[in-house]
Amino acid sequence: MDRIGQRITDIKSTLPEGVTLVAVSKFHPARAIMEAYGAGQRVFGESRATELVEKASTLPDDIDWHFIGHLQTNKVRLVVPHVNLIHSVDSERLLRCIDTESRRIGKVTDVLLQLHVALEETKYGFLPDELTALLKEGILEETPGVRVRGIMGMASNVDDESRIASDFQAIKQAFDSIKSLSLPRMEAFDTISMGMSHDYPLAISHGSNMVRIGTTIFGEREY
Repeated sequence: MDRIGQRITDIKSTLPEGVTLVAVSKFHPARAIMEAYGAGQRVFGESRATELVEKASTLPDDIDWHFIGHLQTNKVRLVVPHVNLIHSVDSERLLRCIDTESRRIGKVTDVLLQLHVALEETKYGFLPDELTALLKEGILEETPGVRVRGIMGMASNVDDESRIASDFQAIKQAFDSIKSLSLPRMEAFDTISMGMSHDYPLAISHGSNMVRIGTTIFGEREY
């Protein structure tokens, strides 16, 4: 088995049942994706609209494409036809834009709502209370072109494992709090996307059921 395929196999052997591996293929060429594909991987994450469209147009049709980066509203039209899940819905404006474009092409797009719990102000996302208030106001009844599958979050970029664990715990608590509201159109709310190459075991221990792993699979990005 090739190097990338072996890494996929090794990582999957560490994941509990029910945890989805998103292989973060952004900045990596099609041949690297096909090595992972050859090992049975079907879920891949991209963060640039044009790169996603190019890859989705040339690679096998049964690939499950996820958009994981910050999505600008002017790129939504490019992305929506190709993705099965958008991880990074970080504003009401973006959610409404995805809804509009999805309905235009006759699609319901699965999305995750991005939480901001990290120390860095540069990270995107809703504050937990802000997100809860938006959902209680009935935003989902106004956006039938989207289906909210859960939440996504990133821990602070620090070496302090206790801080990282605290961030993951905050994301899980927000998920549980929102789930308990039993709001309309939230029947499919079942996904917590958190954890990357360096911290995914800790994320899983705090309730993550979707991890986004790139460097451990593909090595450093290629330009």
